[in-house]
Amino acid sequence: MVIDFRVAVEAGDLDAIEAALADNVVFRSPVAFKPYQGKAITAAILRGVLRVFEDFRYVRELSGEGGREHALVFEARMGDVAVEGCDFLHLDEGGLVDEFTVMVRPLSAAQALAAAMAAEFDQIQREATTG
Repeated sequence: MVIDFRVAVEAGDLDAIEAALADNVVFRSPVAFKPYQGKAITAAILRGVLRVFEDFRYVRELSGEGGREHALVFEARMGDVAVEGCDFLHLDEGGLVDEFTVMVRPLSAAQALAAAMAAEFDQIQREATTG
């Protein structure tokens, strides 16, 4: 259920975030062309994001008919860079996130996020392969 995911992210509860992801989740990054496939890499990326974002908060939630499509609008910062974005989530039949797409604005925030995540990526890859 998206409520569980939102609460987990807002609390910084890494175990609960991972538990809300389907094994076959597909993650689409705002700064990478190719999607990432699977729970391990997606959870590792989200841990990296939580390390680089400060003052992260969801400010609005939109839901589609049937309760399986959600858009969570967020605000955060990275140092002096203000970030606005949206997490687009699709839930599988069991209520787990099986599609996760992130959009970020403005361009300066996307560029800062790309640089920060590039610096995290060795650790992200280690976490994804070691669990």
